[in-house]
Amino acid sequence: MPEQFFWGIEVVLNGLMAGVLYALVALGFVLIFKASGIFNYAQGVLALFAALTLVGIMDGQVPFAHLINAVFGTKVHHFGWHLPALAAILLTALVMVALAWAVQRFIFRHLIGQEPIILFMATIGLAYFLEGLGDLMWGASIKNLEVGLPQGINATIDELTYEWFGYGFFIDNLDIAATLIAAAMVTVLILFAQYTKQGRAMRAVADDHQAALSVGVSLNFIWIMVWSLAGLVALVAGIMWGTKMGVQFSLSLIALKALPVLMLGGFTSIPGAIVGGLIIGVGEKLFEFLIGPMLGGATDNWFAYVLALVFLVFRPQGLFGEKIIERV
Repeated sequence: MPEQFFWGIEVVLNGLMAGVLYALVALGFVLIFKASGIFNYAQGVLALFAALTLVGIMDGQVPFAHLINAVFGTKVHHFGWHLPALAAILLTALVMVALAWAVQRFIFRHLIGQEPIILFMATIGLAYFLEGLGDLMWGASIKNLEVGLPQGINATIDELTYEWFGYGFFIDNLDIAATLIAAAMVTVLILFAQYTKQGRAMRAVADDHQAALSVGVSLNFIWIMVWSLAGLVALVAGIMWGTKMGVQFSLSLIALKALPVLMLGGFTSIPGAIVGGLIIGVGEKLFEFLIGPMLGGATDNWFAYVLALVFLVFRPQGLFGEKIIERV
C-alpha cells in the first residue's frame, strides 16, 4: 500500500488522541450546564488555575510571594521542599473543591432565579478574577509540569507498524495516557450519574429545579458538588495540556476549542462531549491533511468552528443533546 495511505491512518489516530484532550475540557462545561443551566465561561481558566496551583505546590512555591516581598521587603519565594506528584495532585484537588464551595457560597448562591445571561456574565467575571488570582499567587512565567506521565513517541507502536506495514506510526505516549484517563473518567462519571443517590439528585436538578426542591434535594449541595466535579475535570485537563504545552496563561484558551465540541455533542450529554471531541479532533486533522495544502494550511484554526456552524443550522441541540420544546 502507498505510504500516503498509512500517513492518513496515522493522522486519524492522532486526531482521535487530540479529540480526547478537547473532550476533557468540554466535560467540565457539560457537568455545570446539565445541573444548573449555567454556561461556565471560566472552565478553561479553571484548568489553568488548577495547573498553576499544582506546579506551585509541587515546587514548594510560596503563594503571593511577589506581593509579600513587595509589601514587606522580604525575599521569600520557596518553602524549601518539593512534594511528590501524587501528593500535590491530591492537595490541588482539595483546593479545587474549596474553590467550588467559595464560588457557590459567594457568587451563585446570590444569583438564584436570575436570567441565564446574568449567570453567564458572572462566569466571565469569575474567569478574569481567577486568571488574575493565579497570576498574583504563582506568577506569570511559563512553568514545566512533570507528574510522571510518559511522553514522546511510543517506540513499540513505531516498531510494530514499521515491521507490519513498512511505515512507523508516530503516536505520542502522553496522548495514549490521556485517552485511557479520559475513558476511565467518563465511565466513572456515567456510573456516578446513573447509580448513586447524589448522581440521581444531580439529574433531578437538571430536569427541574423546583421539582427537585419539592422532594428535598438541596440545590446548594448539588451545585457545590457539580462545581467540584468540574474543578476535578479541569485539574485533569490542566495536567494533560500543561504537560503537553507547558503551564502558561494561553492554556485558558483551550476552552475555545471545547465550544465546537459542545455544539456537536450537545450541552447536556457526557458521552456527547467525548463523541464531539473525537469528531472535531479527527475532522480537523483529516481536513488539514487532505484539503489544507490547497488552502495554504493552518485550517485546524477554523475548521472546528465551521463544522459547528453547520451543526447549529441543521441540528441545534447537537448529536446527543435534548431537544427543548416550549409551549406558548
